[in-house]
Amino acid sequence: MAELNDETLKSSLDVLGSGELTPEQIAEHTASVVGYHYTVDDYYEVGREEIRKHAMAVQDGHPTHWSEAGAKEYGHDTLVAHPTFVSVMGIIAQRKLFDEVVTGYDLWQIMQTDQRLIYHQPMKVGDQLICDVSLDSFRHITSPETVDLMVTKNIICNQYDEPIMTTYTSIAARPGLKVPAELAESIDHVMMKVDTIGDPGKTVHREGGLYRGADPAERPGAYGAIDFDTLSVGQELPPKTFLVSRGNLANYAGIAGDPNPIHFSDHVIAAAGGMEDVVVHGMQTMGLGATYVSEFIGDPAAFCEYNVRFTSPVYVPADDSAAVDFTGKVKSLDPQTRRGTIALTAKQGDRKIFGRATVVVQFN
Repeated sequence: MAELNDETLKSSLDVLGSGELTPEQIAEHTASVVGYHYTVDDYYEVGREEIRKHAMAVQDGHPTHWSEAGAKEYGHDTLVAHPTFVSVMGIIAQRKLFDEVVTGYDLWQIMQTDQRLIYHQPMKVGDQLICDVSLDSFRHITSPETVDLMVTKNIICNQYDEPIMTTYTSIAARPGLKVPAELAESIDHVMMKVDTIGDPGKTVHREGGLYRGADPAERPGAYGAIDFDTLSVGQELPPKTFLVSRGNLANYAGIAGDPNPIHFSDHVIAAAGGMEDVVVHGMQTMGLGATYVSEFIGDPAAFCEYNVRFTSPVYVPADDSAAVDFTGKVKSLDPQTRRGTIALTAKQGDRKIFGRATVVVQFN
C-alpha cells in the first residue's frame, strides 16, 4: 500500500477545490487517497462499566462480560469485552477519515455492506486502545447506477504495542448526492444538539502507522471454549430468537455513539421514503449473532475471526418488537489447529438479514 502523508492529502484537496462537485471528481479524489492512514490522536480506554453496558445492548449475559469471578473461571484476569465491542470506538476512530480525508459523501448516504473482524487477543478492562485507520481500497461503479465502494481498515493495539484486532469495513456510498431540503430539515429536527465538545488533546505520541509490514498474525487462545473433539462437521447449533424493540435501538445508539436517525426517528423515515420502518444497527445485529455463537462455544474470547455480509435491515415497528431468528451449523473443523468455522443464518420472518456470516473459533 502506498504511503501518503498529510501534505499529499492537502494537495489533493486543494486540487479538488470547493463548490459543487461531480461524482467523477469525488471518485478521482477518493481513489487518490487510497493508502492514506493515520493514528487516532487519543487512545480509547476500555472500562468495566462500558463492557457491561455494551453486553446488555447485544443481550449477552456471559460471565466474562459481567463478573471478575466469572471471568476468572474462564481463564481471564478481568472482564473481557464482547466480540463486537469494537463498534463502540469505531465511529470515533474513523471520524477524521470521513471529515477530512474522504470528502463529497453525505453520511446519510453511506451504507455498511460487509464487516470483517480479525481477533489477536480479547479486549479487556484497562486496555488503552490505539487505532491506525486507513482507506484500504476503492472502486467507482457507474452502471447500473453510480456508487462508490470502499474498504476502510483499522489495526488496533494496546498500550504495550500488542495487537488486539484488525478490522475491515466495506461501505457503499453515493457520491455527490444531494439531500432534499425537506429531508435535511427533518434530520436537523431530530439530531442531537451539542453546544460544546471538549478537546481531549493528543495522548498518542507516535508516527502514523502502527504496522507498516504484514498484518498482525497472532490469534487468541481457546481459554474456556468447549473441546474440539466434541464437535462434528454439520452439527447444528440450537436455534435462538432475539426480540428487539425501539428501546433496544435507542439504547444501542447511545452506547455506540451512532446518531443516525434512521435507527430511531419515524419522522425521518417518513421524509426519506424507501424504508418500511426504523432499522436495527448493522453492528447491533452482528452483535446478537456473536452472542448466539458465544453461548454455544463457551467463551467469547476464543473468537478468531467474524465475517458478515449485510443484505437486509431488521425493521422495528413502533407498536411491537422485531424477532430476529438465528440458526447455525459447524461448517468445517481443522484437527491440526483445533479451529472450527461456524456458519450463521439470521432472519426476520422469511427475509435473510445476512448474506454470508461465519465465525472462526479456537477450541480446546
